Amino acid sequence: MRTEIREFMEYMREEKKASHNTLVSYERDLNQMAEYLEGRGIIGVSKVTKTSLNSYILYLEKNGKAATTISRVMASMRAFFHYELRQGNLRKDPTELLQTPHVERKAPGILSVEEVDRLLAQPQDTTPKEIRDKAMLELLYATGLRVSELISLRLEDVNLPIGFVTCHDGERERTVPFGRTARQALARYLDQARDKLLKGNELSELFVNCSGQPMSRQGFWKIIKYYGEKAGITADITPHTLRHSFAAHLIGGGADIRAVQTMLGHADPAATQMYAAYVTKETDSLRRAYRGAHPRK
Repeated sequence: MRTEIREFMEYMREEKKASHNTLVSYERDLNQMAEYLEGRGIIGVSKVTKTSLNSYILYLEKNGKAATTISRVMASMRAFFHYELRQGNLRKDPTELLQTPHVERKAPGILSVEEVDRLLAQPQDTTPKEIRDKAMLELLYATGLRVSELISLRLEDVNLPIGFVTCHDGERERTVPFGRTARQALARYLDQARDKLLKGNELSELFVNCSGQPMSRQGFWKIIKYYGEKAGITADITPHTLRHSFAAHLIGGGADIRAVQTMLGHADPAATQMYAAYVTKETDSLRRAYRGAHPRK
């Protein structure tokens, strides 16, 4: 089965051009599944049945795996066994009748426009570090990038005169525009701060830390937590909070959902649709408050 998994991963990498995160997830999930099945004497792909896969799912549940984790594992298994069926290695897909556990979709953490304004106002632009922090926060909210995409940006990925960045997700890439405020913050960072932070190093990465090395995920998480506390934001705030807020505020302002989906890099439209549901809920709440309190309702 390990050989088939390697061939499947090669197919996903070369033919499907799957993202790095998808490849890592699939490979981990499938190898863990294979290890469990091999421990029970199921070596070949053709020997796998719905019963053996159900047994594996029960094993995951008994070991305290969350429904979201099990749902992801099942998606990996379905992709793998669909591929094996198309390759002629199976007569029947053993995942065909598997029941995916119900996953409670949590409402995304979204800041109000006023909270975002407070957050972005925190870096004072008085030191190279604060100038950099301002540029990173402004660009994140202006584009809705994932934190991994933000810290992976290279100098060549940014077009300041036109106002867009090119994001790379594995073999795929997308172009996302940004506005005047983010452009001004980026220009100031490039003109006044980046060379000072580099300390003589030469790097292609756009954002660097105070040691002149590429910014890390952990480093930026600390930055956004710090400014969130300074802004008096009590909600748990992460880099993804600004991504959620970017999407919700765009849709709330009338942006087309498909355009927002493209900017976010969502493959599944449902992932973007949840922001429209959030905006509708918030609008309905405001409408009820207005009708209940306004003297000329």
